[in-house]
Amino acid sequence: MTRFIPWILCAALAAAIPPFPAPAPAAAQAFAPPVGDSGRRGYTAADVHFMSGMIYHHAQAVLIAGWAAAHDAGPSVQTLCDRIVASQKDEIALLSRWLATRHEAVPHPDAEHMMMPEMEATHRMPGMLSAEQLAQLDRARGPDFDQLFLRLMIQHHQGAITMVNELFAAGAGEEEPVYKMASSVYADQTTEIERMQRMLAADVFAPITPK
Repeated sequence: MTRFIPWILCAALAAAIPPFPAPAPAAAQAFAPPVGDSGRRGYTAADVHFMSGMIYHHAQAVLIAGWAAAHDAGPSVQTLCDRIVASQKDEIALLSRWLATRHEAVPHPDAEHMMMPEMEATHRMPGMLSAEQLAQLDRARGPDFDQLFLRLMIQHHQGAITMVNELFAAGAGEEEPVYKMASSVYADQTTEIERMQRMLAADVFAPITPK
């Protein structure tokens, strides 16, 4: 039977999580190397596509979140960006290990490639920023960067959720490590979307007008 994420439960749990918790380490044993032939059963081409695609997706998030300090991000956005960089770098390592231990190709995206228009025709996953959007964000500073970053990162996270939905809609995600990764991505990014929406609604980035 195809496994599915209890979406309503995920959303309810997400709302109860305090702001900016430390990223929880994924269970290492879930990504242990497969033992003999038995370890290679249960995953599909759709799983490989999801796991490799999520590396590109996370790599772009790490790239733009890493701009926070150089682009004069405010404290709350800087804290969010630090969390994104730490958690998604950890997940990239797990995704890469899952692919490598199954003798699948491991992507190694670089920052220069992420900024090029050709990315759109090759490894651009749902929600990923276009080269034009990346350039626009790179030009922004201070409150302008904060607001644009949040809007674009919401788009980016929504794309990751789309990837999870597509994985399960295809009847994939049955292998336990893939299911755990997809579930974690869905829950974490749903939580962060809600936080970023609250940050935008609070308009805490508007410059103070002198009296």
